[in-house]
Amino acid sequence: MKLLRVGTVGQERPAALDADGRLVDLSGVTTEIDGAFLADGGVEVARAAVAGGELPVLADSALRTGAPITRPGKIVCVGLNYADHAAETGVEPPAEPVLFLKAPNTVVGPNDRVLIPRGSVKTDWEVELAVVIGRTARYLDSDAEALACVAGYAVSNDLSEREFQLERGGQWDKGKSCETFNPLGPWLVTADEIPDPQDLGLRLSVNGRRRQDGHTANMFFPVAEIIRYVSRFMVLEPGDLINTGTPAGVALGLPDPKPYLRAGDVVEVEIDGLGNQRQTVGEAT
Repeated sequence: MKLLRVGTVGQERPAALDADGRLVDLSGVTTEIDGAFLADGGVEVARAAVAGGELPVLADSALRTGAPITRPGKIVCVGLNYADHAAETGVEPPAEPVLFLKAPNTVVGPNDRVLIPRGSVKTDWEVELAVVIGRTARYLDSDAEALACVAGYAVSNDLSEREFQLERGGQWDKGKSCETFNPLGPWLVTADEIPDPQDLGLRLSVNGRRRQDGHTANMFFPVAEIIRYVSRFMVLEPGDLINTGTPAGVALGLPDPKPYLRAGDVVEVEIDGLGNQRQTVGEAT
C-alpha cells in the first residue's frame, strides 16, 4: 500500500492510493501518519478501509504532496555506504556503518522548494533509500528481527552542504541539517510491497542531466544490518527515519569545477517502486 499526506504545509491530511491509483482520504481512519499510527496497527486498518472501496476520493489533482510521515522523532543517516561513492570521495571502505543524525525538521515534501543556506557555495544532492521504522527496535539479534521493524520505504534526497560538513570543524551534522535538506516521498510504500530492499535502482538528475544511477545491491551494509547495528547504540521508535546512504555521482565526487546546486536548478529523484521527486532550488532569505 502507498500512504501519503496531501495539502498545504501544516494542513496535510492522510491519504492512500487505492488499487485503481485513485487518491483516497484516510481522515476517517486516522488523523495522521505518524509513529503512533504505524505502531498501533494503523497500516492494516487503513488497508482494510481502502480495500472496502468506500473512502472519499480526493479529486483535486492540484493538491500539494507533503512528506508521507509527520516529523520523525529522529533521522539516522549512514555515510559512505556505497563502494562507488566511497571511491569517488577518496575514502577507505568503512569497517562499520558510519552514523550521524540529521535534524528532524529538515523533512519537507517531495516537490517542495529546496533552499540553499546563507553563505553556501557547496550544496550537494544525494538520492537515498529511506527506511521508516514501524515498531520499537532495541538490541536486535537477527536480520529477520530487523526487517520486521520496517513499516515501509520512501525516496529521500539527503542534501548536504559540503563546506559546512567537511571544512568547518566538528561533526557532519551542521552540513546536513539546514532547512529543507530532506525532501521525502511522495509515498510511504509499505514493506510488503518491497520484498527485497537490496534490489532497487536509484537515480538522480540535475537540470535533466543524469548524475546518479546506482543500485541498493551495492551497499556495504544492507538495510537489515543497518537496523540491527543502529539498535545496539540507540533505540529506534515507530516513525523514526533511516537514510541508508547514496551511490556515486554527487557533486563532491565530480571533477572541478564541481557543479554544486545553484538557485534555479531543478533536481529530479527516483527509486524503483517508490516514486519520484522534483525540486526547484532557491536561496534562503
